[in-house]
Amino acid sequence: MRFRANIDNVPTFFRIMQTLEKLQKRLIIKFTETTMHLICNSDTNEGGIQVWSQIKVPSLFSKYRIQSNANNEITLVLSSEALLGALRSASSNPSGLTINPNNGNANGQGNNVNSIETEEVIVRLTKKNEQAMLSFEITGLSRLGRTVRVAHDVRIEVLKPLDAARLGEPLCPAPDVHVLLPPLQKLRTIVERLRPMSNILALRANNSGVLQIAVNTEGVKVETEWRGCTNPKTSEEEENADGDEDEGEKDPEKLHSVVISIKSFLKFLNSHVVSTTTIACICQHHCLILYVYIGDVADAGGVLTFYIPAVIDE
Repeated sequence: MRFRANIDNVPTFFRIMQTLEKLQKRLIIKFTETTMHLICNSDTNEGGIQVWSQIKVPSLFSKYRIQSNANNEITLVLSSEALLGALRSASSNPSGLTINPNNGNANGQGNNVNSIETEEVIVRLTKKNEQAMLSFEITGLSRLGRTVRVAHDVRIEVLKPLDAARLGEPLCPAPDVHVLLPPLQKLRTIVERLRPMSNILALRANNSGVLQIAVNTEGVKVETEWRGCTNPKTSEEEENADGDEDEGEKDPEKLHSVVISIKSFLKFLNSHVVSTTTIACICQHHCLILYVYIGDVADAGGVLTFYIPAVIDE
């Protein structure tokens, strides 16, 4: 079993992990020949929110090599906090990011990583003292022009192929409506103001470009509405439209709704650091599915898929 790659896009990888680390401390990574999958699916995750991500290899890596007896696939379990720490070490952000020893085993010349201009970051699968590791080798230049190397090891557990094969995304009914969300940073500001009012949030949308978020309790009723939102068409909807099947059966003005945990929705909104385009899909009374695209939708480097279960609001 072998794995080695150069991380060319550290900032994007770091922002993705900023989002996932706030969601769950245990992360599953599945490397294939063309894709890296990042999975948060723990039953202990508060609110039941899950993430199933697919990142195209060229959007993050170069000199990518993988080899295993399981169709050249390797599935790992590791600490999301430790991985975030390794990527923080690899960042050449001048604001002053330093190694946190609690996030992994770091060693090298110099402790102040913010003085290094990162030139190369290599990640590989290794074993030290019989413990499997994901090892990061960071090479850069100090302010004095000297070459500096920093190593950062993250403990991992390699899943057996049978255990990896059992991993599967949640089963959901066909969404009732798809809607393009406003910028997540602006949406987050509004939801944070609603949080003190209620533990749950209603999200509604129709196929005429209307989107609503609302809280409704005995003491307060607040609703925010957007009009003119885009309703993306799925491939099945486009096929039906071409064949004029079931035309007119769905009322485009009908609002479809789902009630979710406001805390879970705010955790999702942490993805504003990486989002360019986000599509929300409402499965009425069942769940909210959110697709966060990395880059433009037409040529996205990957997508983070969030599943937030509905709250039964009596």
